[in-house]
Amino acid sequence: MKKKIISWLTTGLLLFCFALNSNAQPPRGPFVISPQILPDKKVVFRYLAPSASNVRLNAQFEKAPVPMVKDSIGIWSVTVGPVIPDIYPYSFSVDGVTVMDPANPDYFPNERFKASLVDVPGFTPLLHSIRNVPHGVVSYEYYPASDGLTGTVMIYTPPGYDRDQAKKYPVFYLISGTTDTEETFFKVGRVNMILDNLIAEGKVKPMIIVMPYGNIAARTAEQKNQPKPADPTGRDNPEAVARSKAFEDDLTKKLIPWVDKNYRTVANRDSRAIGGFSRGGGQTLRAAFGNLDQFAWVCAYSSYLSDEEMKRSYSHIIDNVAETNSKLKLLWIGVGTEDFLYSGTAGFLNFLTANRVVYTSRISGGGHTWMNVRNYVAETAQLLFK
Repeated sequence: MKKKIISWLTTGLLLFCFALNSNAQPPRGPFVISPQILPDKKVVFRYLAPSASNVRLNAQFEKAPVPMVKDSIGIWSVTVGPVIPDIYPYSFSVDGVTVMDPANPDYFPNERFKASLVDVPGFTPLLHSIRNVPHGVVSYEYYPASDGLTGTVMIYTPPGYDRDQAKKYPVFYLISGTTDTEETFFKVGRVNMILDNLIAEGKVKPMIIVMPYGNIAARTAEQKNQPKPADPTGRDNPEAVARSKAFEDDLTKKLIPWVDKNYRTVANRDSRAIGGFSRGGGQTLRAAFGNLDQFAWVCAYSSYLSDEEMKRSYSHIIDNVAETNSKLKLLWIGVGTEDFLYSGTAGFLNFLTANRVVYTSRISGGGHTWMNVRNYVAETAQLLFK
C-alpha cells in the first residue's frame, strides 16, 4: 500500500512539473527549411525574422548581396542559381548585422565569424561527395605542445587502418590558412571524402593525414584566457616570420614525434609530406625548406616566399640546388589567376626557375577559395609517395 501511495504521489508530481515546464516554454515559430537545393541546382535560402526591415543573402557564388523577400509570417526567402555544384560559404545580413543560417547545422570553422555552408551536389558525384566506398576515420586528438600547453589536431586514418595492425603508413601534414582552424580541411576541404574516393579508385596510396591548428599564438592566448592577438600585417614581416617559426618548432619537435609514437607511421622523410593553404602554405614552405631532413614532399596552395626571404633564410635551397632537387621528391605550387596572392606566387615560381629549382606548378582559374584547394588536394594526393 505504501509503494502505491509513493508511486501515485511521484506520478502526480511529474505530471505537475511537466505541465509547468510546458507552460514555461516560449511559443514555437514556424519551421524553416534552409538551404533547400532544387533538382535544377537552384537554391532556396530562408530566414525567419518577422521584425526585420531588410535581409540579404551573402554567398560566395554571388558577386553582390542578394535582397530577400518577406512573406506574411515573417520568413524571408530568395531563390538563386542555378549554382555550379560545389561547397560554398554564405551568411545573411539582417538590418546590417551578419548572421549564420540558424536552420543549417553546417558551418565554416574559423577563429572569427563562422559562415554557414551549402553543399550543392553535382549531377554526377563530385570528388568530395560521399560515395559507396570504404571510409576512413577522422579523430580529434590532443598532444603536448611546445609552449607547455595542449595542442589540438585532427587525424585521418585510411580505410583498413584498424584491420591490419602490422601495416604502417606514410603521413601527409595539411595546414589551413589565416583564421582557419584544425577543422577546416575536414569540414570545408572534405579531405577525408576526397581520399576515400581516390583510394577506392586506386589513384592514391593509403596515407595518414594530420591537420594541425596553425595559429600557435591564438592557441596559447586562448588556453591562458587572454584575448586572441591580431594577425600580423604582411606575409613576411618579422612578426609573421616569428609566428611561423613557432609553428615550425611545434610541428617538428612536438607534433611529428607524437604522431610517430601514437600512430603506425613510416617515420622517415621519404614517407612524410607537408602541404598548406595561404598562411598554411607559407608555413609549409618554411618548415620544409628549413627541415629537408624531415620532408621530401612539399605542396603549397596559394602561397609563396619572397625573393628576399629565400636569399636571407633559405639560401641553401638555391646555393646547393643539385642537393635540393635530389632531396625534394615533389615541390608542387598551385594558385588561381584571380587569387590575390597570384602575383606573389608567380614571382616565387620565376625565382625558382631562375635558380634551377625543380617544381611542378598548377595555374588554375578562380580565386583564393576552398573550391580551388579541394582540387589541389586531389591532384597532389595522387602524386605523393609514388
